[in-house]
Amino acid sequence: MNRRQFISLSGAAGLAAITSPTSAAESGSGRDYYEVRKYLVENDGQKQRVDAFLREAAIPAVNRLGIRPVGVFYPHPQAPTNQTGVIWAILRHPSAESVATLTERLAEDSEFLSAGADYIDATADSPAYKRIESFLLIAFKTVPRLETPVNTDNSDRVFQLRTYESPSEKTNLKKIEMFEKAGEIRIFREVGLNPVFYGRAVVGAKLPNLTYMLGFKNMEEEQAAWKRFGAHPDWKRLSRMPEYMDKNILCGITNRPLAPAEYSQI
Repeated sequence: MNRRQFISLSGAAGLAAITSPTSAAESGSGRDYYEVRKYLVENDGQKQRVDAFLREAAIPAVNRLGIRPVGVFYPHPQAPTNQTGVIWAILRHPSAESVATLTERLAEDSEFLSAGADYIDATADSPAYKRIESFLLIAFKTVPRLETPVNTDNSDRVFQLRTYESPSEKTNLKKIEMFEKAGEIRIFREVGLNPVFYGRAVVGAKLPNLTYMLGFKNMEEEQAAWKRFGAHPDWKRLSRMPEYMDKNILCGITNRPLAPAEYSQI
């Protein structure tokens, strides 16, 4: 397989079209970029092929390029049925350039091409997956780096990947302000809603939006933390302020309960 064939087959091909970050200021911001991939699989065979590709080829290769940690997640058993048939992968990049050049750099890695051949060389009559959807986030200024709040050796870990859609760019920035300046992130930390990352979407569907991930030791810890959050006096005050009311700045919330893959680095 030559380099041209690899690029046409790679799930990261769409990201190769990104040639610059949102602005020059963000390029040198020192903030993480999060590439969130959603692998849609139709059967157990495809799930096994994607898992093998990520575990044996993709993660070792991107780690060699300095992209780490890489998180891989499945819908939690308590997730709605419409979220099944999905494998989530989250890649932490140090810059927008890292995102834009990843496909080309992987195409030069012979070890990656060999280890991932079953996935990379998949044919139309035996595809490795149905489709890949992806979006790109830039980290919030006040949480510029990914955090690992729970022990990765704990098999009971549960995560939430939450997306907040806004009706306009202005209200999207207002919701980010609510998190960063008005104190919502502080309240999250106080009650045990442990952040993995917060990011504003710069490329993807359902823009404008922000997405964040929380991590917990188990489902019981998650439920207790949300209960404490709802009762927190600062949250009650904040949520009643007209400029921060959900009905004024949000038009959709998607919550995805996730369980980490055994080989996930997050």
